[in-house]
Amino acid sequence: MKEILASELQAQNRATRQSQWVDVRSPSEFAAGHLPGAVNIPMEQIEARLNDLRPDLPLVLICKSGKRARLVAGYLQPCRQDVAVLDGGTDAWGKAGLPLVVNVKTRWALERQVRLAAGLLVLTGAVLAVTANLHWLYLSGFIGLGLTFAGITDFCPMGVLLCKMPWNSARHCVIPDTSAKGENPPS
Repeated sequence: MKEILASELQAQNRATRQSQWVDVRSPSEFAAGHLPGAVNIPMEQIEARLNDLRPDLPLVLICKSGKRARLVAGYLQPCRQDVAVLDGGTDAWGKAGLPLVVNVKTRWALERQVRLAAGLLVLTGAVLAVTANLHWLYLSGFIGLGLTFAGITDFCPMGVLLCKMPWNSARHCVIPDTSAKGENPPS
């Protein structure tokens, strides 16, 4: 597995697109900021989506820091020798002052939001159980049950709820209405 620096990848891209860029993070992380032109194939889907990888181009795998991309590169190594990993991931790309495409207002991945919310609820339940009433322990148990359910079924109701929060909504283009001015809309 080869590692490529952000500056090298950017220079390579400026010359000609010589590789397929695949971001292996979750869709919410991808939406929070990704390299222009990268496609999103989350690491847990890579095996099922091998046909989405272009065999005629070398692959550059991207994640936040490079760790997940290295794991995916190791998985692909038996069937692809033309795989590189962006050293330092999108963090290194952003620190180099290179552009990121941002689709949502939040910079926090949905998984991180779920971990924070679940952790705060468990902590609150434990503290209230010790200081106020033992019945608050049920809150911690309920959250633990929910996390177990999410792990078994791959469906997380808390994640669904957090997706609907305003800070996770996608940005939309506002196209000015030119019909009121008597102008013809662009064709």
